[in-house]
Amino acid sequence: MKKVVIITAANFQDEEVIYPYYRLLEEGFKVDVATPDKAEVHGKYGVPARPTMDTKDLKFGDFDAVILPGGFEAPDRLRLRKEVLKFVKDMFDNKKLVAAICHGPWICVSAGILKGKKATGYASIADDIRNAGATYLDQNVVVDGNLVTAPHYKNNGDFMKAVIKLLK
Repeated sequence: MKKVVIITAANFQDEEVIYPYYRLLEEGFKVDVATPDKAEVHGKYGVPARPTMDTKDLKFGDFDAVILPGGFEAPDRLRLRKEVLKFVKDMFDNKKLVAAICHGPWICVSAGILKGKKATGYASIADDIRNAGATYLDQNVVVDGNLVTAPHYKNNGDFMKAVIKLLK
């Protein structure tokens, strides 16, 4: 059974955690939710994310994919955590799926994995993506090798179709 982890923090974009979580379960994947200090965190609209693990316990060998949701505050908090950046870089370097939506690509920027890649994200972080050495594409979803990015929760359908296709 394939294993996926969703990494999030306080004030995540509710739709970008809940939709991927249930879509992955529907497909039969094992899904963990990692938060700093294994704290229950809430989205912008109050939806709880109940963690199954602490971000400090993330090991790339335990997972086939990582989902990095947006909601600008959550990714901004996570990009300051060395263990998250190391995990995302290790996942990417070991050809495991890294999928980020909205402001989630900020974590990819800070993990140093975007150089030479094609990516998208929320329009306000387009310059950050370009400055990290990636080609920014204004598209609903961008797949470049083991990297999947999307700009907004309205693109959840396309985003998750790409994620699931690569996991199968």
